[in-house]
Amino acid sequence: MTTLSAGQKAPDFNLPRDTTKPEAGDHLSLADFAGHKVVLYFYPKDDTSGCTKEAIEFNGLQKDFAAAGTQIVGISADSVASHNKFKTKYDLDFALISDEQHAMLNAYGVWVEKSMYGRKYMGIERTTILINRDGTVAQIWSKVKVPGHAAEVLVAAQAL
Repeated sequence: MTTLSAGQKAPDFNLPRDTTKPEAGDHLSLADFAGHKVVLYFYPKDDTSGCTKEAIEFNGLQKDFAAAGTQIVGISADSVASHNKFKTKYDLDFALISDEQHAMLNAYGVWVEKSMYGRKYMGIERTTILINRDGTVAQIWSKVKVPGHAAEVLVAAQAL
């Protein structure tokens, strides 16, 4: 579970991003979004069923988020090469950040112990964080259930 709370300054980051649009550069940092609202959605794995559904939902609302002055960024521990393949396969129109070393995942409190069939392992807890124009956390959704989630985040972004 995330250790952040609404009103706190969002932790900075500077990590490699997908390279499907070379003109966008090869890294993203929180400073790149100064003066803009941003949705950071943390997901477990590229091209898995739940993560694909979530990406497609956010992508389908991309224009509405843009109209609300909000940018979308997906983050997982997958490699840039994996992100490129995932983004191209589903024609995603937002940035995907790679955090293979888990620095950002730990800073945002989403790299947690999980359990499946009695086996414990470390992984990403599906979490979405909406950040205000001033870089503070506006809202946090932990243990996200995918269906309808992107639309719920959009409503919150529009209200800021």
